[in-house]
Amino acid sequence: MVKKETEKTTAVAPVDSSHSIGIVAPQEFTFPGPLELESGETLGPVTIAYETYGRLNAEKSNAVLILHALSGDAHAAGFYPGDKSPGWWDAMIGPGKPFDTDRYFLICSNVIGGCKGSTGPASVNPQTGKPYGTDFPFITIGDMVAAQRRLIDFLGIEKLLCVAGGSMGGMQALQWVASYPERVRSAIPIATALKHSPQQIAFNEVIRQSIMSDPAWREGHYYETGQPEKGLAVARMIGHITFMSDQSMEEKFSRRLKQGQFNFNFDADFEVEGYLRYRGANFVKRFDANSYLYITKAMDYLDLSGGRLIAPKGIDTCFLVISFQSDWLYPSHQSQEIVRLLKRRQVDATYCELKSTYGHDAFLVELEGEGTLIRHFLERTYAGKRNSNGNGNGNGNKKQ
Repeated sequence: MVKKETEKTTAVAPVDSSHSIGIVAPQEFTFPGPLELESGETLGPVTIAYETYGRLNAEKSNAVLILHALSGDAHAAGFYPGDKSPGWWDAMIGPGKPFDTDRYFLICSNVIGGCKGSTGPASVNPQTGKPYGTDFPFITIGDMVAAQRRLIDFLGIEKLLCVAGGSMGGMQALQWVASYPERVRSAIPIATALKHSPQQIAFNEVIRQSIMSDPAWREGHYYETGQPEKGLAVARMIGHITFMSDQSMEEKFSRRLKQGQFNFNFDADFEVEGYLRYRGANFVKRFDANSYLYITKAMDYLDLSGGRLIAPKGIDTCFLVISFQSDWLYPSHQSQEIVRLLKRRQVDATYCELKSTYGHDAFLVELEGEGTLIRHFLERTYAGKRNSNGNGNGNGNKKQ
């Protein structure tokens, strides 16, 4: 039985929000390939968009790979010139924050199959000179990680201090350990699973069908005519419902009316309807429909259950597994399944379920308790690494 440590978090507030890393710049790494995919196909050349924060130390022992969720990207922290909003995990990354840039070197890359700079369906197919569309090969979480490994090689890093991420980011963290255990000192999978349940696959299939049912999808070759905005907006509306909990929706919307009375038509009567339409309409401005199809399929393909995560010879990677009590999309029992598997293989694993009313979104907004856990786990891991190399005093407080 998994021992569950439960910590209550009530404040949704940035962690050291005044300490920003400031202006950042996107970077690109391109390798010619071919990248051998699990489907048997190949992909190349491959471009990976990424950002880095902090400084890599002389021993190259302080590198942490941040892994984004389904619709995320490489812009995890800091600001682009002229932007009012920072990267998606800015409250967690920076000087004095849980992922302390005074101590660690942070890397975040956009996954292949994405649409934020890395090679994906909207990229130009070198064989045709036109966007791949659905000629893009099917990919897996393992393929995403294999491409990231090329980036880590390029940066000259032999072993990562940590891989960390929530939701699909947590899946990538687990895949890193499965694929390259010798290159990962520690892992922080948050609000994630070893494999999708039938219900999770079902939600993704409805999401995909909403996109493919839009006539504007054109079998995925819509780049000259415009993407299927209605289908993609509905897909995001479905997804967003799964990110929230019943309690958070009640607290945020209840049954409040937008105009104070019923319209008696099919416009948005309730605030929750207007909110979902707003989220869907904004999503189509920043994300590619084909990427949504390919990435959700990759998540459904993942299965690290049984002996697929930990090889029989074992590993020395240590884990911090975090779940959230109100998360019904990736419920806590799936995180507990990860920990049980690790414990059976005698892997160093700490598990904590955090109390929150924010559902799956909690890993992005419920930062106080999550940040405290991550801060202490990284300090302990880094201190252990330094001691094993005969460096430092082992208290984990010396900045690099």
